[in-house]
Amino acid sequence: MRNYLAGVLMLVALSATAQEYKPFKVNLSIGYAKPFNAGVSGGFLVAVEPKYGLSDQFDLGLRLEVASVARGVQYNGNITTGDVGAYASYLITGNYLFTQGSVRPFIGAGVGLYTIGAAGTVVISNNGQPNQNIQLVSDTKFGGMIRAGIKAGHFVASVEYNAVPTTKNNSSALEVTSENAYLGIKIGADIGGGRR
Repeated sequence: MRNYLAGVLMLVALSATAQEYKPFKVNLSIGYAKPFNAGVSGGFLVAVEPKYGLSDQFDLGLRLEVASVARGVQYNGNITTGDVGAYASYLITGNYLFTQGSVRPFIGAGVGLYTIGAAGTVVISNNGQPNQNIQLVSDTKFGGMIRAGIKAGHFVASVEYNAVPTTKNNSSALEVTSENAYLGIKIGADIGGGRR
């Protein structure tokens, strides 16, 4: 009976040490946001992502991010740029960490809402026709994100592709589109959630 009890206690001790993670953590990140429109420069981004570890390898989170970028505008094969505006996103995320060591590659994805800031008025000339003023208003789109990165201790670096649907502004003579997808390159740190 003593051997049986000692075996059960040993099993409980081993399972307790196998769960070396603290489930709650908050990621703070800064980085560079690059729109996919040709000729449009990128801008600054900042993100906060509270996460809860369902296990040592899988986290669920809520990403709140603001990216400051110019909106690229396309019309009749031409490209122009609107004013710099803020893209705010509110995504439910999931991350899978591959290894158990101190350096851990991961992949993740998320879905949610993107609010695209207004980009002012763009003046468009159309093959000798009178110039048109197109107002790029704010918009809200449902979109998604995929990411890959590496976690070393509490330090986190990642690359994220934000798939945000295109905004269309139709005028009387031509279709004007603004692609909203962007790439985020981020560095940051997880506060909390360290190994016991």
